This record gives sequence, C-alpha cells and structure tokens, in this order.
Amino acid sequence: MPLLQWGAWTPDTTDYEAQTPKTILNVIPRGDGYGPFPSVSSYTRPLPATCRGAFYALKSDGSVLTFSATATKLYLLNNTDFTWTDVSKGGGVYTPPTFGSQTANWQFAQFGNLVFATQANTVLQVYDLTSSSAFADCAGSPPQAAYISVVGRFLVLSGLLSNPYRIQWSGLNATTTWTSGVNQSDFQDFPDGGIVRGVAGGEYGVIFQDQAIRRMSYVPGSPIVFQIDRIAQDKGLYAPYSIIRAGERIFFYSGQGFAKIDPGGYPEPIGREKVDRTFLADIDKANLQLFIGASDPRSSRVYWAYKSTNGQAALFDKIIGYDYVLDKFFPISNSGEYLLGISQSGITLESLDAIAPTPLTITGAANNGSGAIRLTLSALSNANFTIIGQNHIVVYGVQGTTEANGSWQFTQIDSTHIDLVGSTFTHAYVSGGQIGGSLDAMILSLDAYATAVQPEIAQFNATHQLGFYRGANLEAILESGEQGTDGRKITVRGFRPITDAATVYGSASYRDTQQAAPTAGTEVLINARTGRCDMRRETRYSRFKVRIPSGTDWSFCAGIEPDVVQGGYL
Repeated sequence: MPLLQWGAWTPDTTDYEAQTPKTILNVIPRGDGYGPFPSVSSYTRPLPATCRGAFYALKSDGSVLTFSATATKLYLLNNTDFTWTDVSKGGGVYTPPTFGSQTANWQFAQFGNLVFATQANTVLQVYDLTSSSAFADCAGSPPQAAYISVVGRFLVLSGLLSNPYRIQWSGLNATTTWTSGVNQSDFQDFPDGGIVRGVAGGEYGVIFQDQAIRRMSYVPGSPIVFQIDRIAQDKGLYAPYSIIRAGERIFFYSGQGFAKIDPGGYPEPIGREKVDRTFLADIDKANLQLFIGASDPRSSRVYWAYKSTNGQAALFDKIIGYDYVLDKFFPISNSGEYLLGISQSGITLESLDAIAPTPLTITGAANNGSGAIRLTLSALSNANFTIIGQNHIVVYGVQGTTEANGSWQFTQIDSTHIDLVGSTFTHAYVSGGQIGGSLDAMILSLDAYATAVQPEIAQFNATHQLGFYRGANLEAILESGEQGTDGRKITVRGFRPITDAATVYGSASYRDTQQAAPTAGTEVLINARTGRCDMRRETRYSRFKVRIPSGTDWSFCAGIEPDVVQGGYL
C-alpha cells in the first residue's frame, strides 16, 4: 500500500477507509503530519490553594509581574524565590467568586500601570504597578462584575451583579470614572439575547450573550460613545472562559460548537463535523469554570482546557487544541487547575536554585552564638542534591525567622547544621523552610530562562504550581483510520512508521465486521535495521497504531507505509 498519511483528526466522522486518523494524542499538527507535545515543567512554589485565575503584567521597564488568585486571596509572584506574596486588600479574604449559581473564576486586565482584578462578589480591585503593595478598591463606585476587558481606551465590565443584562464602561482613559455621562462613561442594557457572558477586548469589543453576539465600536464625538451592532442571532457563548483573543482573531465555544470571528467578520463554525459532537459528549457541563481558553502567541495555536465527565474534581484533565493556520484540532491528555498564556518573569542563575528539584527541608533556626543564623536541616545530601561544594544556597518559606529567606553563602558546621554567612538572627523560628534543589536535576534547559520572554502557554498544576510546557515529550499515540474492504480479507504483515523517533512501538487492530468490536493487536518494537514494525494477522478491517514513549526525542511523524496483501474470502 502507498503512504498512509496522518490527516486531520475528526472524531465526529467515521474513519472507514479514511486518511483521517482514528486517534491522536499528545501531538501537535505540522504541515507534514504531527510533532511532539512537551510536558509541563513547574517553576514556582505552590500557591496555598487551588488557582482560580492568573495574569501577567508588563511594567514600563519591560519587567514582568505575575498575579494569581485563589478563591479568597490575590497573590503576586516573588521574582527572587518564586514564592507567592499575599497582596489581597488589607491582607484579608474575599468572598469566593460565583456568578448566579455557577462557580466562577477571577479575571484580570491591565490598563496602563494599573492591574484590575474582578469577580462578582467583591468590589473591583486595583493594583498600581508603580507604587502598590496590595490591591485596593477601585475608586468611582464601579459595579461589581464577573468579567473585565479593555476596549480601546475604556475599561469594560460585564456579568454585573446588579444587572447581568448590562455592560458598563469607564470614562475615556479614566478608570475611576463610572458615572453615566461623565467623560463618556456609560452603560448599555440588552433587552434580548440573554445574560452577558463576557466581552472580548481590543480596538473594538465583541459582546457575548447567551443567545446573541454583538460588536461594539467606538464613535468619537458621538453621544452614544459606542455603536453596538448584532452580528449573530440565536448563537451565543456556552462557557464564559472559553473566549480567546489571538491577535485579531477571536475563538470561542458557542451552543453550536467551536467558532471563530475574523477581523471585521461574523462568527464561523470551525468544529462542525470535526470535533463538536465528541467534545460536547465528553465535557463535564456542571464545571464550566474549568473550561478555559488560552492562546499561544508563539504559534498559530489556541487551546481549551476542560474537565471531562470522568475527570477528577476541581481539575481539568483534558486539553483540545486548534491550529487555525492548518485548520486542525488535536487532543492533549494533561491535568491542572488553570490554563493561560503568560510571560515568564525574569530569572537569574542564582534564583534557579529555588525551583530546582528535590529541595532540602529546614527543621529549625537559631542564633549560632555569634549573632548569625544557624539552620538545622533534615540532611545535607540525597540522591539529587549535594549541598557541599556549592558556593551559595537559596532559602525560602521559613516562618518566624523570616530574615533567613534569601540567597546566602554558608558554612557547614556538621552533618545537619549550616551557618548563613553575613546573616543576623532576629526572630524566633516557628516552622517551615526549604533550601532549593539541584540545577543538575532540572528538566528545563537553562537556555529557556531569560530576563523576560514572549508569552507562551502555561498552566497551574494539581499542586498549585505555575509551569510552562517545556519538559520532556509526552507519550504520543497515532492510530490510522480503519483500512479494509467488504470483499476479500487482508493479511497484515506489518508497517513502516515514517518518523525520526528512534523508539517506536507499533500494533494493528483487527475485526471481520463493522459491527464487531475491534481487538487490539500485540505491540512490537520497531526493527532498528529495517525501520519496520513486523507482525502477521489476517483480518477484514485493521487500524495501524504508533506509540512513541514519553521522553523520546523526535520531531515528526508523517504517517505509515502498511505492508498488506490480499487474503482469502470468508
């Protein structure tokens, strides 16, 4: 048989005698097939609780600040030791976010030097990048809102607690002006189309309701401020966090499936007769707060994380991606709490110790008799980390003797004690504390760390840590459409995977009728000399499956060359 290429993944359609694969997993589309998808590598310490929102802000000097939220707190990432600092208003707690009867997330937006955080159960929060040490209530009495965006030079709030059928915007370049008629601040109520579920920002806004989509365009000098036009009827937003702004394009999930809006255009379906039916049957409709969209600015791909019906509570367990240049969907098996596109904060080589694997546990801190801090450790070495010989360490998470936290040179006293050179013991030890692990044990290349980098796709994992998709390649699975005919049987003698992966396993399923369940064949390792996966099976229908183990270094898998001959009749 000729080359059987891996086509577009379309699980909504039959794969009988098709170029479309039956199954793909943990791969990304290429023009010549598919490539590997990396695992997540964490680079921060854990949040105290489940992540319920995150955002990065760019300061005027080009540096990056990373914010995150739990249900009751707002946090800022410490760019030195990668712990999370509580920046909640007054150090207090917030009412957990909900919208109506649904569990909700926090949303963030940047307007100049200001970062805003919102959810319907609290006053709009604001953080000044030039001066703030904590969030505060936004002045001007803005409405409490579930969603936030920036349209032109206006801050726009939607999902209002007081009126969910309304959007409201601030004054022009005036985020503390919320009085209608003052400096072009105003609101708009919608008598039809249902509840407003969010606004995609940009030079113009796209308003998403339950059953309508509208475009809002700024009209300078006009008393109406924004011209609002309906661009879709009986088609709205199914899940509020599925909206993705990728450059000038907008992607979202409507009640009719995945869709996009090109610049100046109207909603167009992208998942119909491809993935929509499969996806709708799989998603847990009671946990739409975990249906979260994000764009990867480094590529032409967008992603939606979601919790499946079989997923673990409070976590998404699957991701569906879409390459809008190649027009191909692809599934990823990965669990986490929150998905986002984010820019990494600046990291020095010294700071990397704090996030390296296998940290040491601190069990005590005291005065060494000369005024310096003496740390008691669980051990000075283990399989992945040897403290002796390093010229500095990073201490973090110490409670009580907080002056111990930071980067230090040290003197070893005995098998369980070290002194921090240049330190001054001031406060009594309470609990906690760790010393960063070994750089040699990190799975990320040090080349991946820079002062600040272009945003990329990231997530908070199940242990509340933020990380990027830069780790070892995930296990990849590609299975062809079903080949065979209703006439004579075929004899499968094997196939040759077209890939540069050195380690590949192959198998072939078999069944004799379309009504029978396919049986998985025995998996065999590729022959290093011939590049074939050899097997023998007589059947009427067969699918050819390739599995590339996790951690394998490879770049492409274009398809397979089946070795099949005609067999006998039934």
